[in-house]
Amino acid sequence: MAKIKVQDTEISVVSFKEQDYICLTDMANAKESESRAADIIKNWLRNRYTIEFLGTWEMIHNPNFKVVEFDHFRMHAGLPNFVLSVSEWIEKTGAIGLIVKKGKYGGTYAFRDIAFEFGSAISVTFKLYLIEEFQRLKEEEQRLLGWSAKRELSKINYRIHTDAIKRNIIPDEVTPQQASIIYANEADVLNVAMFGMTAKQWRDVNADKKGNIRDYATINELICLSNMENLNAVFIDQGLPQGERLIKLNQIAIQQMKVLEGDDNRKLIR
Repeated sequence: MAKIKVQDTEISVVSFKEQDYICLTDMANAKESESRAADIIKNWLRNRYTIEFLGTWEMIHNPNFKVVEFDHFRMHAGLPNFVLSVSEWIEKTGAIGLIVKKGKYGGTYAFRDIAFEFGSAISVTFKLYLIEEFQRLKEEEQRLLGWSAKRELSKINYRIHTDAIKRNIIPDEVTPQQASIIYANEADVLNVAMFGMTAKQWRDVNADKKGNIRDYATINELICLSNMENLNAVFIDQGLPQGERLIKLNQIAIQQMKVLEGDDNRKLIR
């Protein structure tokens, strides 16, 4: 569950079957007191236009939607004696655009398209701010997802790379401190091939930044680094000298980055 704030009102957003549903109950609270939220949703559901909108949405997105039952509600919608609850709508038509949750975060939730439409029942201004805040939430989620993906990509071939170093470069009799220096040295082979500088050189230039050089890499650079870890492991197993490996890896980095993002500005190491 996530929360967005729209005009000083907190709106819950939950994931249901891998889709986002926005809390109509929270939205109704922005217009009236909490005790009136259910009435606002019920009155909105009585409206003929609302039933038309919900039914059309379901026919587009829900292959199991019961159109016959929908037609029954559509014929009676808007009449003085027409009353329909969200639970009844879901039960009779098999609708998926609205859900009712019990418990701590209970209330009526709607798929984002429907929630945006319900926003019109609050106010046009509220609806626009809701759309803006929801989009901001999704952008933030994508940013965090991208960061997580970048970190995972950087680890994909890490074990293969370090195992090759351990097998071929680290002597049998070394201290853990000596081994860590060798690992760091080989990591810098990749850093120089990819970024043109070692980890220390980057820290010296970016003393005000937290983390390391790879924390600030793009997703394409980390894809390329992941590939190069694997390739460097192969080159180490083949017994290629470090200098020769560095040149090869730099050439590969340039070639792959050109494919990934059309970057013609990277320079060959001389």
